Amino acid sequence: MRMLLIAGGWSSEREVSLSGARKIEQALLALGHEVRFLDPATQFADIVPAASQVDFAFINLHGSPGEDGLIQALLEMANCPYQGAGPTASFLALNKAATKSVYARFGLATPAWRLYCGIAGEEHACDLPYPLFVKPNTGGSSLGMSLVRESAEFGPALDKVFALGQEALVETCVSGVELTCAVLDQTPLPVIMIRPKSGSAFFDYENKYAADGAEEICPAPIDPKLAAEVQRMALAAHRALGISGYSRSDFMAGENGPQLLETNTLPGMTPTSLLPRAAATVGLSFEDLVSELVRLGLKTHAQRTGS
Repeated sequence: MRMLLIAGGWSSEREVSLSGARKIEQALLALGHEVRFLDPATQFADIVPAASQVDFAFINLHGSPGEDGLIQALLEMANCPYQGAGPTASFLALNKAATKSVYARFGLATPAWRLYCGIAGEEHACDLPYPLFVKPNTGGSSLGMSLVRESAEFGPALDKVFALGQEALVETCVSGVELTCAVLDQTPLPVIMIRPKSGSAFFDYENKYAADGAEEICPAPIDPKLAAEVQRMALAAHRALGISGYSRSDFMAGENGPQLLETNTLPGMTPTSLLPRAAATVGLSFEDLVSELVRLGLKTHAQRTGS
């Protein structure tokens, strides 16, 4: 097939996007496809014309545009199939506050949270107990995130997020084990345990993408009942948000059980990313995973268009 590989973009996760795109391009070529690369940061006006001339678009964008549903909406305008969530599910999942509202609507446990928008006169105090996490509401890869242990640190952590042009999502810190679980089609993949490297307070950017980053264990060495509950919740979040194809949800599992942190509609596809690792555990090579995502994208397009 003629493939349009869309990656890069202008978010703070641009380099992560490009790194994954290189591996995806290799896989698509190995599968016998023709590949045209397009970067919205420099070729935005070309998206619709290019999508009208290919058989499928593979999106590997993080943040906006891409995870906000904009690219998906343009591709649908061009009647071009693509993998993963549609515009509405993408928009909801990228916005952490909106995601948590959906979790609550469907009875899925998530840490207590507040949203701060940096508007004039907004009170910079928090009624949640410390420690807290302060993070960009629509960011990823843990960029701009702070662990706040006392009230004196709260204002600077908010300012750090506001300096990125973002509103801030504040949530209580849950002590326990960090877990993540991907869903492929309607099947949860094995749970992964994440152990940040020594000296790291949380699973930050370096832990995620450095060669000597966090230890990621798959399948996670946890109680089977806990693993099953995490898988159930990951699939429930996938369905509640209206996601198609694939997703990956992140959790903290403490004494009160697992709690959902967020759901990703375009999980990372770099050599160190979590989704490919979970897929490999069930026998799917990287090429197999890419091929399956294309198949699911074509299936979703057929259902959406009635073709």
